[in-house]
Amino acid sequence: MLSVNNVTVRFGKRVLFEDVNIRFGKGNCYGIIGANGAGKSTFLKVLSGKLEPSKGEVTKEKTERISVLQQDHFAFENYSIIDTVIMGNQELYSIMKAKDEIYAKPDFSEEDGMKAAKLEERFAELDGWNAESDAAILLNNLGIESTIHYNLMKEIEAKDKVKVLLAQALFGNPDILLLDEPTNDLDLKSINWLQDFLVDFENTVIVVSHDRYFLNKVCTHIADVDFGKIKVYPGNYDFWYESSQLALKQAKEANKKKEEKIKELQEFIARFSANASKSKQATSRKKSLEKIELDEIKPSNRKYPYIDFKPDREVGNDILEVKNLSKTVDGVKLLDNISFTVKANDKIAVLADNELAKTVLFQILAGELAPDEGEIRWGTTITTTYFPKDNNYLFEEDMTLVDWLRGYSKDPDETYIRGFLGRMLFSGEEALKNVSVLSGGEKVRCVLSKMMLSGANFIIMDEPTNHLDMESITALNEGMSRFKGNVIFTSHDHQLTQTVANRIIDIKEDKVVDREISYNEYLELE
Repeated sequence: MLSVNNVTVRFGKRVLFEDVNIRFGKGNCYGIIGANGAGKSTFLKVLSGKLEPSKGEVTKEKTERISVLQQDHFAFENYSIIDTVIMGNQELYSIMKAKDEIYAKPDFSEEDGMKAAKLEERFAELDGWNAESDAAILLNNLGIESTIHYNLMKEIEAKDKVKVLLAQALFGNPDILLLDEPTNDLDLKSINWLQDFLVDFENTVIVVSHDRYFLNKVCTHIADVDFGKIKVYPGNYDFWYESSQLALKQAKEANKKKEEKIKELQEFIARFSANASKSKQATSRKKSLEKIELDEIKPSNRKYPYIDFKPDREVGNDILEVKNLSKTVDGVKLLDNISFTVKANDKIAVLADNELAKTVLFQILAGELAPDEGEIRWGTTITTTYFPKDNNYLFEEDMTLVDWLRGYSKDPDETYIRGFLGRMLFSGEEALKNVSVLSGGEKVRCVLSKMMLSGANFIIMDEPTNHLDMESITALNEGMSRFKGNVIFTSHDHQLTQTVANRIIDIKEDKVVDREISYNEYLELE
């Protein structure tokens, strides 16, 4: 049991959150959500003991062990992979090294023998004899081959360092597991394994993630960081989101009788309970949902940007034909004789073994890169707009946000521009910010604004959810789903891909797979 008692965190005059009281129970998985800058990662640091709160305390049982997903990917460069994982239980690792030092002594004394005996006893209590095999199992499950387990961390790629540090956090069955964005830079297979691991994990999990699909799969509760408060709700992310929207709707219906509101709530809860899977997480979630009172459901104070792509004209019969497209970059053939035709109502998610292959394809479609071979033929009615993965080149000029967006607007009137920016959460003086100081998330909202103003009927998007908070991702998801034109995109956001795409193009090393099915249906075929 991890308890947060009257915790306040201040940085100067700014209060991040105040008088927080939460008890994190065993067997539950808590998803920490909140807008960018709300203090999610800071809250995890307070829970782990890395940051002292301004007021209040965090308590746990003395025997309980907290494990944290390390964020510094280069902190263990001179250690072996297997040792790095075992370091997840620092006490066990220290005992292993102390034992090795004693046994390596040329003049082994009686006193050394007594020390070794005590260490061996504690070593056995911590299941030390299985440490290396347990660490190896975690690594193998995450796709780290046994042949490199004893290599140094500095010898492996960045994507594998991420997996090793995740294995470190999971090692040794910690009592309390703290994970900050654990799915970042993980491949799909590893994410799916992690989901299953956490569903079966019997201790306490507290996780920060922007991955809605992941939160829906693993969470029994959602902890919402909003306006200086942290409130815990039973259920997964979808339940929190839809219940807050229901509460907002009910709050506007002032004349509606309480009995009618209760009935609506009961029907809503019954629907979510019925849709729950048979996992332990879902069982716990269902029991919690059934206990909810009407007053416990609160409207969210969150602000969502308004994302709505409206084409100026409908697409015609001829949309896009890609024929025998090939491209080599830095000696690597990324696209090899690729052909496909886009039809009306197609919303295509592009997958690839090589991440760069997707970006290069989109750059060619957007006209920013020429193919080595092949041709692209656009229909006469088609107008395109492009979301690049790296958008920094769009913000190099020294100008205000209003002036920047005016360059992409058919209506130059400042009132119109500022009104548009307001819908994208740039209100008041924020609209006069210099574009050079915008954050990653703000730049993405600007590019999305530019795309909406274009009136294009064909949208090209390369990882549009990068840098966005959950509210903006949700708004983007809804906007892409509503869009009446064509979309070709790639995204690591599982839920967005599943709910938007009706066709999958997968660029593999030796072939291209093209299927008119949903993302989940495609994954089941793999």
